[in-house]
Amino acid sequence: MKAQVNFKIDKEVKKRAQKMAKEVGLSLSSVVNATLKQFARTGELELSAAPKATSYLQDLVIEARKELVLGKTSGPFDNVNDLMEHLER
Repeated sequence: MKAQVNFKIDKEVKKRAQKMAKEVGLSLSSVVNATLKQFARTGELELSAAPKATSYLQDLVIEARKELVLGKTSGPFDNVNDLMEHLER
């Protein structure tokens, strides 16, 4: 059995949420339903203000860590002049 719920939300928030839902192939109603089902099932609501790294950024971090292990990094530099001198070589 379905129930209809009406609530007020900022127009811009709704637009952004609809856009994000569409990008992952869902309706806003599906997103709200999934969120409410999870909350009802677990009693937990996951909220995050922290930005998540893109896969591109994650790949860069992995590459940088490999270079660090292999000793393919520069620095540390004590000052900007030393850095600039190194970059000009």
